[in-house]
Amino acid sequence: MEFASDRPRWRQVHEVIVERIRTGQYPARSRVPSTVALMGEFGIANVTAQKVLRQLRADGLIYTEVGMGSFVADQSPPQD
Repeated sequence: MEFASDRPRWRQVHEVIVERIRTGQYPARSRVPSTVALMGEFGIANVTAQKVLRQLRADGLIYTEVGMGSFVADQSPPQD
């Protein structure tokens, strides 16, 4: 991935993962890439990969099970 210089790398990787969740590439309850996998795929530092996962958790898009990894959270459709 080629990064834009005007935005933080963690934000750009976060946007890619959000899009993968939104489009179903990572369906609900499926495992999301680990920090090591993110580092390998995007060429980012460990701290950057951790920040991506931390923000996805804060967004409510993923949850982490200790010793198991991180998974896509069930997404409820918006209520009108």
